[in-house]
Amino acid sequence: MSDFFHMGGYAFYVWTSYALAAVLLLISWIQPRLREKRLLRDIARRLRRTER
Repeated sequence: MSDFFHMGGYAFYVWTSYALAAVLLLISWIQPRLREKRLLRDIARRLRRTER
């Protein structure tokens, strides 16, 4: 098990790559949801403005 985590001396690079990939996947999953919320809020605001 220790060899698995040590990765033959390349552990820092391997685990950094895994962490970076996980962060990028998380960002690419969260960003569209935030954009959708913002877009829906803007549309609702515009509708309220045009109803006046």
